[in-house]
Amino acid sequence: MPNPAQFARLLAAVKVLPGRGPHLYAFFGCMYYAAMRPAESIHLQKSQCRLPTSGWGLLNLKGGVVTPGTVWTDDGAVHEIHSPKRRAAKAARPVPIPPVLVRMLREHIRTFGVAPDGRLFRNAAGNYIDASAYGISWGRAREAALALDEHAIELAKRPYDLRHAVISFWLASGVDPAECARRAGQSIQVLFRCYAKFLAEARNHANRLIEESMQRWEAPMGDAEGDLAGPWPGNAPELLVRAGIPVGDIGSKGASRLTA
Repeated sequence: MPNPAQFARLLAAVKVLPGRGPHLYAFFGCMYYAAMRPAESIHLQKSQCRLPTSGWGLLNLKGGVVTPGTVWTDDGAVHEIHSPKRRAAKAARPVPIPPVLVRMLREHIRTFGVAPDGRLFRNAAGNYIDASAYGISWGRAREAALALDEHAIELAKRPYDLRHAVISFWLASGVDPAECARRAGQSIQVLFRCYAKFLAEARNHANRLIEESMQRWEAPMGDAEGDLAGPWPGNAPELLVRAGIPVGDIGSKGASRLTA
């Protein structure tokens, strides 16, 4: 999954695409920063948005637009509006959004306005955005923004991967899983089974953390008098003894800590 820096690169590439690129800039931003499904982004209306001039905003998501085809809809229409997954028809899912997405949506409304029914995103004819259309734009942005090695691992191959990426980022940032699940509109079980992915370059970050910790524990125990020095935690010897690990002669100061 793309990390935040890689997504920012992809988003910048979307914005400068000729044609529909600038219009899809905030569309893809919703999918990442608010963990919205494509169908929810297509259906997003201005009345669902709280966009303050500063700070965090809020989106009250109320279902999405799907494309089952004329054979499968009651009225023969191509598109159909569905209620949020596993929720009552009139239920809403409030999702806090960071200031960066607030600014993007305010800019989008100022630049493109809204459709007669209040929708933020639409095609040139004013109709619903087609999945194949935004998929083509996303593919072009990937070609422009990603390096060869990022293409090799199929980084952010699908627009839907942005939802996976930000949920993984929330979890990696230490956000409570229950809150992640609530914002994503999923159960905790589904969250970990389907959405907790591996962020690109997270392995290198983990390696650095482990290496730094190893260096602290490999530091000298102290001077000849047995002082516990360096970056060792103050209760390190005590923790070692409790774990049954011999620590040798740690000196009078260390012994006093063990008996304290």
